Amino acid sequence: MQQAAVISNKIKFFFTFERIFFLILLIAFILRFSQLDLKLLHHDEAIHSWFSYELLTKGSWVYDPSYHGPFLYYITAGMFFVFGSSDLIARVLPAFFGFLLLPLVYCIHKLGYINKNQTLFAALFIAISPDLVYFSRFLRHDIFMLFFTLLLLVALLYYFEKGQTRYSVVAAVAAAGALACKEEMPVILLIFISFFAFAVRMKRLTLPAGWKNDLLIWMFITIGSLAVIYSAFGFHPETLIGQNFHIGLEGVNFQANTTGWYQAVSHWVAMHNEQRLGGPFFLYIPLYLLYELPLFVLAIVGTIQFLFRDVSLILWGRRVKTWVTDRRFELPVQDLANESLRRLQLRRAGTGESDIFFQFCIYWMILTMAFYAYVGEKVPWLIIPQLLPMCFVAVYRFNWQKMVFALLGCLFLLAMTWHVAFIPADINEPIVQVQNSEEMREVMKLMDASERMVIASKDYWPLPWYYRGSRWDRISFYGDITETKTLTKENPGVIILHDTASYPSIEGYDKKTYKLSYWFSFYDNQNRLLEYYLHRDGQMGSINIDLFTPHKVT
Repeated sequence: MQQAAVISNKIKFFFTFERIFFLILLIAFILRFSQLDLKLLHHDEAIHSWFSYELLTKGSWVYDPSYHGPFLYYITAGMFFVFGSSDLIARVLPAFFGFLLLPLVYCIHKLGYINKNQTLFAALFIAISPDLVYFSRFLRHDIFMLFFTLLLLVALLYYFEKGQTRYSVVAAVAAAGALACKEEMPVILLIFISFFAFAVRMKRLTLPAGWKNDLLIWMFITIGSLAVIYSAFGFHPETLIGQNFHIGLEGVNFQANTTGWYQAVSHWVAMHNEQRLGGPFFLYIPLYLLYELPLFVLAIVGTIQFLFRDVSLILWGRRVKTWVTDRRFELPVQDLANESLRRLQLRRAGTGESDIFFQFCIYWMILTMAFYAYVGEKVPWLIIPQLLPMCFVAVYRFNWQKMVFALLGCLFLLAMTWHVAFIPADINEPIVQVQNSEEMREVMKLMDASERMVIASKDYWPLPWYYRGSRWDRISFYGDITETKTLTKENPGVIILHDTASYPSIEGYDKKTYKLSYWFSFYDNQNRLLEYYLHRDGQMGSINIDLFTPHKVT
């Protein structure tokens, strides 16, 4: 017995809270930075990389709401300037910002809003979540916005606790950074403002004495930063004030509909109504079941527990059982005494800070899920703003039963993370949306070995990214199929045509079909959903190209 106690004490001494948290940080770092260029860039990643490269080489950038805010392009262009342009470098900063979510969880713990176990598991969920890992290895605006969102929350919590102006400055930087990423951030900001304003109104939170001055500082930094960034540091003032703006004797000429902020609203309202990438309101729930099942279950349980925190569901279950067996609702004195003891323990375990924090997280989660359920544009990366608050809700009242379930659930999360992020093959998963096929690596090997190439297809992306700069000079480009004598006049080593607008053969050339890009096809798998869930296989949708190469001389 003494030896067992000694071993137990040694284990407790070694596996301290700080060491376990550091281990989780290490896991998160490895999952985000390992083999970042394992897969080709996604369709959108290639666009963002291309625009960043154009910004670096030509200094050309102007706000277009179709491609979201400027933050990504500025920092990616900066990375290309320092380290050169490549798939790997393009993904470094998304991985870094995704990793930085974890230290922010520790900051919340230091304020006393979550205890040690809750901190470790919330951090672990963020570290190994398939969606958070996948989109931390993915050059899109969403992971940057997510980091700034959590930074904003941490800054607000510290401001209410410490009452220092510097935290309002951090909150301003966070808000400006998030608003410089994506157009839906004002909705997230409204969710934050509405909760904290209500909490102040109900005296759940107390504003510091100098809050009015701090609010002015926050507004000045936020608005000023956005004005500088969105106007491309003053090179495109029309983004802010519209085209043909002037003040003269005849008055002020201000065309609001030519401003960037007006176009952002009108564009995304149009996209919402058009539902270009639409889906049912519950579209994200199957994605939770596919990739985040343990988190989803724990978040549902946590929400129910919070909403009914003054009601013992176990006690009601026993009353129902007593009614079924004995036709009475009264419970034995021992059951009532145990329930009283349980409530006393919960009160001791909880604090006012933790209660309001989890109340906010549930509010944040539910409203965010409702917003993205309503929005007509539905794409897989929009799951991560919903997932972040869910990671905190999942650790509410984190008892040993939940801990066991979470540990087992982490095996599922790790398996899904490995499947979606670390298999160098085309995977039939909704998370990929439209991914450039790994078959294009073979295509590009053949292109690299050729002096001249011809592309006569309306679908050819991401080739402009991979053949940027002088390499594109070796390519003759036609927007669509043309005569064979035109295609072959320069004796190209590679001819690329769309497979639906192609030739059965071209004299002197061999033909082979490759996938250009692919996606999960619900229609091809709708009658085998359970089989698909278990095996993750089946028919994919794809855009294909026909590749013609000269006959090999034997």
